[in-house]
Amino acid sequence: MARTRLYRDGSLVRENFPVHEISEHLADPAALVWLDLFRPTPQKLARVGQEFGLHELALEDAATAGQRPKIDRYRSHEFLSGYAVRIDPHGGRLTTTEIAAFLTRRALITVRQDDGFDIDDVVTRWDDSPDLADQGVGFLLHGLLDHLVDGHFLAVQQLDDAIEELEELLFAEEPGEIRQVQRDAYELRKSLVGLRRVVLPMREVINTLMRPGTGVVTDRLMPYYQDIYDHVLRAAEWTESLRDMVASVMETNLSIQSNRMNLIMKKVTSWAAIIAVPTAITGFYGQNLPYPGFSDQAGLISSSVLIVGITVLLYFLFRRNDWL
Repeated sequence: MARTRLYRDGSLVRENFPVHEISEHLADPAALVWLDLFRPTPQKLARVGQEFGLHELALEDAATAGQRPKIDRYRSHEFLSGYAVRIDPHGGRLTTTEIAAFLTRRALITVRQDDGFDIDDVVTRWDDSPDLADQGVGFLLHGLLDHLVDGHFLAVQQLDDAIEELEELLFAEEPGEIRQVQRDAYELRKSLVGLRRVVLPMREVINTLMRPGTGVVTDRLMPYYQDIYDHVLRAAEWTESLRDMVASVMETNLSIQSNRMNLIMKKVTSWAAIIAVPTAITGFYGQNLPYPGFSDQAGLISSSVLIVGITVLLYFLFRRNDWL
């Protein structure tokens, strides 16, 4: 499956035309082409690479999953890899979708290996900015990067909201809620680690594109790329602060559980001390040797008074010291 677009002199003139017509359109110096490849076969990717003069290492990176977000410069083009992210609202789990892009002087080729990337949103961003279409491939790349970075920023915001909800459950007393805090904290920590690996390298990607001499970002596009760079910095800093927050939540949860355990141990110890009193007294009066009150009603009365009196005394003493 492939999608195509043709811009000429800053205007969209054709869409979804056959891929084999791309060479004919690129013969026009005023033409700008977008080609989107969805799950291309190695043979098809190789043909596209031959058509556009793409480097074999870049083609290998595009076909191999798990690339680090980066931008590589070759003689006739640049290769960019990035990730779109989504956060599960019910568990905070992070899902990433990789996308690769080739930037030539008058073409943008995107390569997607799964349908998790919303390419329609990128197309909508292009359609919402028709006045920038005459800025060349930098215009197309801006819509792609803007979509990626906005997704990163949204994911960070969702994780922030999830951490705030988790903090409200820290002092819950229900066993189910306590276990939920532990599971969610661990899942959020995993998601933040994964998001950090995606967000932080994007700073260098945007910064590289904005450097003079790349030929991708024109003077008119520079403020728009600067805005993307600002969003990348904010998302990266926010991610770092959220990592500290999750670590604080996990440490606080451990402290709370430790305090609860100490409280339980105090209660168990207090009740054990109270129970030990009648056990000791009845054990003493259960001897087969004569003692004061032996075989007499007074012995029963005195032992009962001792049991009740000392037990009540210990109970109120422990309550006063907040042990019960």
